[in-house]
Amino acid sequence: MSLLKIAVVGHTNAGKTSLLRTLLHAREFGEVDQRPSTTRSVLEQGVWLEGQQLLAFYDTPGLESGSELFVEVESYVAQYRHDGPGQIKAFLESSASEANFAQEAKVLRQLLQSDAAFYVIDCRDPVLPKYQDELHLLTRCGKPLIPVLNYTAAPEQQEQAWRDALAKLSLHAVVAFDTVTPPEGGEAYLLESLATVVPAAAQPLKQLIAWRKQERKQRVTGALSAIAALLVEVAGYREVVADSATDSEVAVAVSRLQQRIREREQETVRSLLGRFAFLPEDAVTEQLDSESGQWQDDLFAPEVLKAWSKDAGFGIGAGAAAGAGIDLMVGGLSLGAATALGAAAGGLYQSWRHLGDKLKQRWRGQRELTVDHATLATLAGRQLYLLQQLARRGHAATETLTIAKHHRLSRTQFKDIQKALAPISSHSPDVDQQKVIREVMAKLEENWSA
Repeated sequence: MSLLKIAVVGHTNAGKTSLLRTLLHAREFGEVDQRPSTTRSVLEQGVWLEGQQLLAFYDTPGLESGSELFVEVESYVAQYRHDGPGQIKAFLESSASEANFAQEAKVLRQLLQSDAAFYVIDCRDPVLPKYQDELHLLTRCGKPLIPVLNYTAAPEQQEQAWRDALAKLSLHAVVAFDTVTPPEGGEAYLLESLATVVPAAAQPLKQLIAWRKQERKQRVTGALSAIAALLVEVAGYREVVADSATDSEVAVAVSRLQQRIREREQETVRSLLGRFAFLPEDAVTEQLDSESGQWQDDLFAPEVLKAWSKDAGFGIGAGAAAGAGIDLMVGGLSLGAATALGAAAGGLYQSWRHLGDKLKQRWRGQRELTVDHATLATLAGRQLYLLQQLARRGHAATETLTIAKHHRLSRTQFKDIQKALAPISSHSPDVDQQKVIREVMAKLEENWSA
């Protein structure tokens, strides 16, 4: 079929531009303000699929003088009793349309030129005669009209009262669609409602719905991959300090590591916002209360000691319990003796290759500052929270999202992610970082829900 033209009409400040922002996934489309009549002229925006334009939306000015216009148009009723479009055209050709109702005339003119229209209703408002007069006039244009109930998530919404009032005007195909927090599947339902009233557009609308569904899936997959990359990179962060370092020197190293974490997290936040077509200022993060400033020598972390014991047991046969001292884990030899023997002593070679750099740092009087599990769990939790909110957020939303410190995964939730990160955290040799990212991504997906 030819290009489908959809007018978006309604009373001033009902959320017409907000609806289009959400449907177009365009945070910057038009102007949204609490002042009446923000949109003063008709704005056109196309929807394209594979190089072909399927839809043209027309954002129209808000109706303000519905009752007065009703009286004016009804003066033409005698000769147009059974010809609504003719009645509206006669009004548009009159001097009154420009002198007294210029804004309303733009709306009616665009509706006559369109295939159908969304009539956006702020259902926080009571059903008033002026709204009913507007609806009566719009139905006289002879075009399919789909009422869209906006702000249905608000505590003061009056959805049922509006449904009852619309039914009295024979408008039963009503769609509840909160532009700030759209319902799951709401966009598809809205487009399907268009296919119902404009059957010729059913096939292209079906294609658009399928494409939007695939697009959303790709956005989520890309976001999970970005979060996994963040965790893998941060898990590998290290700051080497001397055993003899002063408190101030340690503090500088801690601050440096924390700043790297903050900057890397903010990079991921921007990435997620961009994937979902939001602006950088749409989300802020509270300063991460990183615990990575603790002395944590990974060589003596329980999971590393356990791996060291296992490897050492292969060559020397002594074995060791996780958490035991280094002497025990190299077969009773002292650290100094192990140094003298070198790294190639029997089966100790494999473990030396795995942990050799850390041992050498220890012997040289150095220690490492690393990122602890609580910080990684916080990073994972905060980014998953952001993803969840962006996936549910309409592009009409104006309140800034705050990603807080308490958005941390529980120990149980983080357990599998921590396990997947282990090769990075322990600096295992020959690690396939992309494989680790895929494994972490799979675990993140298990903890995420739209």
